[in-house]
Amino acid sequence: MSSLKATLTRELDIPFDAPGADKPCLTHVKVFGELTAGGKTPLVALHGGPGVSMDYILSLSDLSLPPFSIPVVFYDQIGNGHSTHLPEKRGDASFWTDALFLAELDNVLKYLNIQDDYALWGSSWGGMLAARHALSQPKGLKKLVLASAPSSIARWLASANALRRTLPPDVQAALDAGEESRGYGSKEYQAAMDVFFSSFGCRLKPLPEEVKESGRWVGRDDTVWMTMNGPSEFVNTGTLNEWSIIGELHAITTPTLVTNGAYDEAQDDVVRPFVDEIPGATWVKFENSAHMAHFEERERYMQVIGEFLLK
Repeated sequence: MSSLKATLTRELDIPFDAPGADKPCLTHVKVFGELTAGGKTPLVALHGGPGVSMDYILSLSDLSLPPFSIPVVFYDQIGNGHSTHLPEKRGDASFWTDALFLAELDNVLKYLNIQDDYALWGSSWGGMLAARHALSQPKGLKKLVLASAPSSIARWLASANALRRTLPPDVQAALDAGEESRGYGSKEYQAAMDVFFSSFGCRLKPLPEEVKESGRWVGRDDTVWMTMNGPSEFVNTGTLNEWSIIGELHAITTPTLVTNGAYDEAQDDVVRPFVDEIPGATWVKFENSAHMAHFEERERYMQVIGEFLLK
């Protein structure tokens, strides 16, 4: 089931000199709408994971349609989707860092010549990345949307484990058994994770095809996911395990909107520091959504984001 409505305007691969990659790299980009048309500030959308693809956020292409007609840029981050993969860098903590992905974002902005006028929307890990970018107070950044983004991995894990305790006892037992035996790839553990995801990831049935496709990319190449996150949603063993931006957020001067869902893995305590610390930040909670309000309450979500971007 495809849920897309907008027409793809441009698809391209942008050369990226990834520090330490030791080979030419490309960032795969999709653009909906004309970047220079109508005087509208383009929106650059950052996917989460880290380790999935842009597919599950492509619903934001709705913003390129009337009444908002905002051009939207999507890209697969390095190591993900249709961008260059680097399986030889699996486990390389010095390579898979914030700095790598911040450099890639800057490269995309400059290549498309929108570095002087753009907005950022980041989902989950993409929101972590967007917030890091905003800390440097880039002059071209006009608006910032942090969608179900963790302010710290410690809060994210606490939220996930609290939600886990609300699952049926047999599902909790399957998760416990899989983690005790390190059988993360077992049929039983994966089935239990599916229950967790359908409760707190995306509650739509059936899942949109774009969401499924993003998940498939982890199965095709889990280098980024395993190196930065680890084998379990509930214990981060990767390079992000101590990640936090709490205490730094006061430096963000960009008008900011924070969103999450009532059933979100990013529960209120996970996103609250963004609202408390970023001057003037606003918060919208979607009462019928989990982690993907941009699909679960698609029409209302686009209305909220579009109005924020254009005001």
